[in-house]
Amino acid sequence: MARNKRPVAERDDAAGSVRIIGGELRGRRLEFAPDPRTRPMKDRVRETLFDLLGMRVKGAIALDLFAGSGAIGFEALSRGAARVVLVERHFPTADALRRSARSLGVTDRAEVRTGDVLLWAKRLPDAPAPLPTTAPWIVFISPPWEFFTSRRDEVMGLVAALERAAPAGSTIVVEADAAFDPEALPGPAAWDTRPIPPAVLYLTE
Repeated sequence: MARNKRPVAERDDAAGSVRIIGGELRGRRLEFAPDPRTRPMKDRVRETLFDLLGMRVKGAIALDLFAGSGAIGFEALSRGAARVVLVERHFPTADALRRSARSLGVTDRAEVRTGDVLLWAKRLPDAPAPLPTTAPWIVFISPPWEFFTSRRDEVMGLVAALERAAPAGSTIVVEADAAFDPEALPGPAAWDTRPIPPAVLYLTE
């Protein structure tokens, strides 16, 4: 019988398995049940993203605003973020995030909030409870890609509000698909564009 020689990242994606790929928690698995509501960022996209962020992650406050499996937020924590706030509107998925935090032993550094983050645009910086501002933010905005069509104005409004509310030195990351028009991204920030098919990453410079 031929052995499966596909890269680990591809095997994990196919099996619905999500793992942390770098840092102190490297190799640890996250609780994840494949579901149409949850689209974990692929390993190779995540690896490229954190290579781009580099030392900006160290000591930062990570905000994973469409958390899903929590792959991005827990990855940031593994790579040196001081703490992470994970926001997920689907209650069973939010409960799975809390179980992952307990399994990883990071409940003192990981806060899970339940709610529709798109409502935050009108409430920041309180959002609706105050966000920590003791360090720069690394904000991860990776919604279902159809939101860039069906709820584009709300997503862009959230991005703009986060730009205004973020502490100095913060970085905002948007993950979209190739169909998204980057002209919709708000200013005044300049955006670094990195295509990693099928995704495109946009980072404030």
